[in-house]
Amino acid sequence: MQRDGDRPIERAAVLIRDARKLVLITGAGMSVDSGVKDFRSRSGWWRSIDPRTVATVEALEHRYDLFHEFYAERIRQLRTVVPHAGHFILAEWEQQGKLARICTQNVDRLHQLGGSRNVEELHGTIRTFRCHACGAPHEEEAFLRKAACPCGGRLRPNVVLFGEPLPAEAWETSLEAIREADVVLVIGTSLEVAPVNRLPFLTKAQRIFINAEETGLEDRFDVFVKGRARDSLIAIDQRLQRPGN
Repeated sequence: MQRDGDRPIERAAVLIRDARKLVLITGAGMSVDSGVKDFRSRSGWWRSIDPRTVATVEALEHRYDLFHEFYAERIRQLRTVVPHAGHFILAEWEQQGKLARICTQNVDRLHQLGGSRNVEELHGTIRTFRCHACGAPHEEEAFLRKAACPCGGRLRPNVVLFGEPLPAEAWETSLEAIREADVVLVIGTSLEVAPVNRLPFLTKAQRIFINAEETGLEDRFDVFVKGRARDSLIAIDQRLQRPGN
């Protein structure tokens, strides 16, 4: 975590305390602290396989064995994953009226499992499934055993694959929330994946960025906290709970 004292944490806490409408954008770094493997880190998926070759419609339609293996492994991994303290802190902020909406790139639903309710899933979710051909809903078990839909179509998770558009309702709701926010908090994202990487900059709000690594975009934020999502949220929440805050 940044070591010019605790100034970034203190400044973030002040902005969050005084916010009338706080909106959050989260990326993989939020889930990594629960043990979810991300795409880009040293232990991420890209070290073993490039997701851009398997998390695609082309792979779903023409290399289904590879597509299925990739997603089945991710689904099984989530069975041992639970929300961390940061997820619960965000849910508490929502219940207290501090946090208006979460706009997440994560597909694991850890925000909801941690108690948050106002969550927009910009990249869909890996927790539910449908037929790629007819759109009929299916269960996780059917996907894992590689069952086919009665129509003959292949099953897939309800994630946004590379090249697919984002869910229109989630995007429009997120865009409206960002434009109405007076403070935008961004946690655990490289800000490389379009179009979500544009959201923090489509607002006149004060901007806070929490990330384990620098991205080169820090100077576009009012506060940058260099640290892990869980630890940073705990530190900010502790400041908010001090007498007088």
